[in-house]
Amino acid sequence: MRIPLRIENNIAKISLLFLAVVITSCNSLRRVDDDELLLTKNTIHANDKVVSDEDIESLIVQIPNSSLFGYHLRLNLYNLAKKNPDSSYQNWLHKKTKREQRLTNLLSKKQVDRLGESFLVKGLSEWLKNIGEAPVIIDTSQTRRTLERLSSYYGSKGYFNNETTFKIDSTKKRQRAQIDYRITLGEPYIIDSLSNEISSTAIDSIYQQHKEASFVKSGDQFDLNNFNLERERLTAIFRNTGIHNFQESSIGYDIERDTTKSGADKKMNIELNIDDLRIRNDSSLTSSEYKVHRFKDINIYTDYLFDETNAEQKFIRYGDYTIFYRNKLRFKPKTLVDAIFFEKDSVYRDLDKIHTYRQLTNLNVFRYPNITFETNSEQASLNANIYLAPRPKYSLGTDFDITHSNIQRVGMAFSPSLQARNLFKGAENLSLSGRLNIGSSSDPNIIDNRFFNILEFGADLNLDIPRIWFPFINTSKIIPSFTLPRTRITLGSSFQQNIGLDKQAFNAILGYNWTPSDFKKKNVELLNVEFVRNVKPEQFFNVYSNTYSRLDNIAGFYQNNSTVTDFFEPAAGSDAARHLIIPTGTTGFINEVLNNNLIPEEAEQYGEVVRIEERRKRLTENNLIFASNYSFSKNNRNGLTDNNFHQFRFKLEGAGNLLSALSEFIPFNKNDDQDLLVFSVPFSQYIKTEFDYVKYWDLSHSNVLAFRSFFGIAIPYGNSDNIPFVRSYFAGGSNDNRAWYPYSLGPGSTAAINDFNEANLKLAFNLEYRFPIVGDINGALFADAGNIWNVFDNVDDPAATFDGFDSLGDIALGSGFGLRYDFTYFLFRVDLGFKTYNPAEIPSKRWFRDYNFANSVLQIGINYPF
Repeated sequence: MRIPLRIENNIAKISLLFLAVVITSCNSLRRVDDDELLLTKNTIHANDKVVSDEDIESLIVQIPNSSLFGYHLRLNLYNLAKKNPDSSYQNWLHKKTKREQRLTNLLSKKQVDRLGESFLVKGLSEWLKNIGEAPVIIDTSQTRRTLERLSSYYGSKGYFNNETTFKIDSTKKRQRAQIDYRITLGEPYIIDSLSNEISSTAIDSIYQQHKEASFVKSGDQFDLNNFNLERERLTAIFRNTGIHNFQESSIGYDIERDTTKSGADKKMNIELNIDDLRIRNDSSLTSSEYKVHRFKDINIYTDYLFDETNAEQKFIRYGDYTIFYRNKLRFKPKTLVDAIFFEKDSVYRDLDKIHTYRQLTNLNVFRYPNITFETNSEQASLNANIYLAPRPKYSLGTDFDITHSNIQRVGMAFSPSLQARNLFKGAENLSLSGRLNIGSSSDPNIIDNRFFNILEFGADLNLDIPRIWFPFINTSKIIPSFTLPRTRITLGSSFQQNIGLDKQAFNAILGYNWTPSDFKKKNVELLNVEFVRNVKPEQFFNVYSNTYSRLDNIAGFYQNNSTVTDFFEPAAGSDAARHLIIPTGTTGFINEVLNNNLIPEEAEQYGEVVRIEERRKRLTENNLIFASNYSFSKNNRNGLTDNNFHQFRFKLEGAGNLLSALSEFIPFNKNDDQDLLVFSVPFSQYIKTEFDYVKYWDLSHSNVLAFRSFFGIAIPYGNSDNIPFVRSYFAGGSNDNRAWYPYSLGPGSTAAINDFNEANLKLAFNLEYRFPIVGDINGALFADAGNIWNVFDNVDDPAATFDGFDSLGDIALGSGFGLRYDFTYFLFRVDLGFKTYNPAEIPSKRWFRDYNFANSVLQIGINYPF
């Protein structure tokens, strides 16, 4: 969405306001008493070496006030608040003897009292305190707590005899001080011997098979974290080898330290203890030996309701499973069984329980599934009970939005939807959604005089199948059900009226996706068919006004030529400029240039007209895209709070190859350019590939450095010499190069000559430094580089084509800053971009030519750009 702003006059006001705030609140010691010290820095020395580990630094109880590029913004906002706003108000109220009485007469006694509670008097101070940060005053009791935590931490690493001290340095600045924490570690303890005492024979047998991979090894330095990791490892092993009820608390260690030795001879003996299962009853605590449990009965309750647990139920047996239901079984037994990973006589595994939960949830026909287990300690057997509460068969949904964009002044969008679950009793879900958007546009080319003069509507039908559906082929052995396979069949259409060329689009998709692991995703679209019909191609030069202006400027040189004079509008005066008539004049002038030699072929204007006509034909012709694609993504992110990860995405798409192969057996018609036609439309043929890599670095204290690189190329061949507009690349926008509006950058070194600039090769690089400011408000500094080019297609403009490494000089660079407000569920983003290096300028004026607020670009987005 483009939001042009005239901000050059306002920026001075904003800067002066910010400067005023800085000046009035720059006294960081305003809330620091004479006998207090403001903490400015913490330093940790271990054996006289500075420690910069963030985990160790987090043990410090008191940390200095946060700063933004060295400025204590939150501290100074806190200092702006009145210390006691109630007293300040009362002092002001009674400063003059008759002020209170005059206010009471003017307002009332009650309103005068409420004035003291108002936001401007009291609320503003409370708000400043909430978003601000109180000065951190050195408290030696907190300092000693830090020493205790540091000592405990290094003790957990084997330095049991460490010694800690601290020193407060207040010599550099008045009422400010630094704290230096010093730890003398001594020699660490080393693990000497390992032994074990295991009560259960089953546990002992399993342990012996897996002990070689232990985190606790002889000869290693003592590290408590390794003991915790080993406890977690053993618990996972036992629970995945049949010990259904294993308790992590059963694992313990006896540690014997030899305190008589010194120096490098500090040794310790470790004994692993694994006790029996402990069961706490109302009045006693009993224990029993752990046993390997195997499944005996597996029961599935398909109509489980908490308030009808005793209602009469029917059941059927399907293989090793018993399926209970009421009235009528609404699900195919195979669908239920395929989602459950427990098998009769198999040993219990936690992993199977996790896979079962995931797959049942993935069916999207049940509310929260619940799994319970019943054990028989004597027989070591296990019964599994799976309780399923179906969702409603049908559900309705509606969305209503009011929108604004560069196309419409105001728009209203209504989107109803209907979902039918478990359509064929195999957990197939069918959804039908519609879209209706009416808007008001001030485009003078729209003849419709009604207020709501633009219309867009459409519908999508989507069938979601929770397995890989492929006729006559069993894919379950290739893609197992624990990877959450899905098949998606989609049919859709959309229609536009008084928008652009009034496109009509029809699409159909047959796709598959599955998740081999928590960090990998794969997607295959076997068929992706899209047909785009332009209803009003004669409107091209009305819609693409920049292209029309270029053609009209060229035609202006020949308006007095008798062969083309009728293509122009009548002149308003003798010296007035005449313009080409749309569409008869534009079409006639182009035909005169290309067919009747109005302009010599060697002239630059002739080449420009050729390029304009090629673009007109490409953007007005109907498109048939018959494609298939494969995409793969991988990342190592552990949750939304993980800011130290990387992710990679790869996509490969091919279009037109199946139709091209069929043309060997089916005599397709051809057009004048010898392109093969399907339904009288030339089908597109190309191959396209994309690589996208993102890397985050956690710089500590919520500071993050994020990087993205993107490469994409689409190469036409066979039945095509260009890429359809809907499959091309563009540059600029809130998620790309933020110093340019969408579609306004490139191709190459061209100066945004078209209304919508696109090409078939793209490079993009983004670097962003993110940091906290105040509360939920965060900031960012960014640099975006990249561009688009034409390559291997029918565009011959040297400024727009990629000709090798020399063309990398056309990479544009934008930089700027932004603000983000975190609403928890989404993030609102505002970025201001500046053109740092603009390849559209002449070489001597490319750097910092438009690096000013007057030519800056404001971008608004939701969530992070990458």
